[in-house]
Amino acid sequence: MSTQNEITYAQAVRDAMREEMIKDPSVVLMGEDIGVYRGAFGVTQDMYQEFPGRVIDTPISEAGFVGCAIGAAMSGMRPVVELMFSDFVSVCWDMILNQAPKMHFMFGGQLKVPMVIRTAAGCGTGAAAQHSQSLEAMLCHIPGLKVAVPSTPYDAKGLLKSAIRDNNPVVILEQKLLYRTKGIVPSRDYTVPLGKAEIRRVGNDCTIVTYGRMTHVSIRAAEKLAEEGISTEVIDLRTLLPMDKSTVIESVKKTKHLLIVHEAVKTGGLGAEISAMISESDAFYYLDAPIRRLCAEDVPVPFSAVLEKGVLPDEAKICAAVREEVG
Repeated sequence: MSTQNEITYAQAVRDAMREEMIKDPSVVLMGEDIGVYRGAFGVTQDMYQEFPGRVIDTPISEAGFVGCAIGAAMSGMRPVVELMFSDFVSVCWDMILNQAPKMHFMFGGQLKVPMVIRTAAGCGTGAAAQHSQSLEAMLCHIPGLKVAVPSTPYDAKGLLKSAIRDNNPVVILEQKLLYRTKGIVPSRDYTVPLGKAEIRRVGNDCTIVTYGRMTHVSIRAAEKLAEEGISTEVIDLRTLLPMDKSTVIESVKKTKHLLIVHEAVKTGGLGAEISAMISESDAFYYLDAPIRRLCAEDVPVPFSAVLEKGVLPDEAKICAAVREEVG
């Protein structure tokens, strides 16, 4: 009989890796300070002792250890790489852009690259401009990659398990402020499929499409709007690449209004892609108002807590945007 436990997002990530390592000896962990130090956010706590030789502290060379992981994956291993901050994809961009996602295609299907890159993304910790970015749009521009952004402990565990078992390179973006949040997670083995969105709140007047931490902010905003008689549907994409387009399209057809909310900057962000997807589908003809995007301001993330908060979407901004959309 399966039991359920309330655990943190960080614990859910750790449990996923631990269970997959017990099940499959080809799964190894690699990254800076993930061993004795337990990782920058404490996610790999105690795993160094439990899996000797399979939790590898790497030099400070993202290009080096991500490249090493690609080679290991092509040789039959299933490496799970931790990049300390998602901003550091820039340091190993050639490996993420030109190597991992292209090997299967370029070798005519003879090679597989079953690897995962886990990395902490987003704002809210006062880590300033070089450690607070949301770069998912860059990653989603690369054919051959899969990209997921779990918003709950349940999804953090289930999506990571799916990613580890997948034969393609998968990037998991773990938004920093979610690590200490708690949720119910079954003790049984389960996965969350890559490429399937979740309707977190059912509504009829407006659809909010979002992901990651903004899912929680959007749900709280929807609850406030409900007090005003505005029924808002909240869709958590969960996986950005591949994207569950059909769920979004059907919701927009029903509500006839769309607001896209994300923590990344607006220009060139994923919201533009979602907007274009709706415009190119038959859902466009159901719209009663223009599609709106609510995103971070197009500025480097400030160090100041007040300024950092000011550049991000919040409940009040979401409520205002929905009112304008349906008004």
